[in-house]
Amino acid sequence: MELTAIIKKGEKQFVALCPEIDVVSQGFSIEEALNNLKEAVEVYIEEMGLPEEIKQSDTLIAHFEVFPYGKTARAVRA
Repeated sequence: MELTAIIKKGEKQFVALCPEIDVVSQGFSIEEALNNLKEAVEVYIEEMGLPEEIKQSDTLIAHFEVFPYGKTARAVRA
């Protein structure tokens, strides 16, 4: 089974999230955070089972860009 990992740099560690089942872990390196996440996901599935919505659908991760000083910010400052 293939799941998604979103990894972000925290203050002191990398934080890894599996959005399909909302499990989070961390590590001092990206590799450690990912390995810890894999272990946490395995334990979650072992204890809680696989959520039905994951069995039936795929997750789509999309990147998009926003402009923090776009139209709304200009209108508020005016």
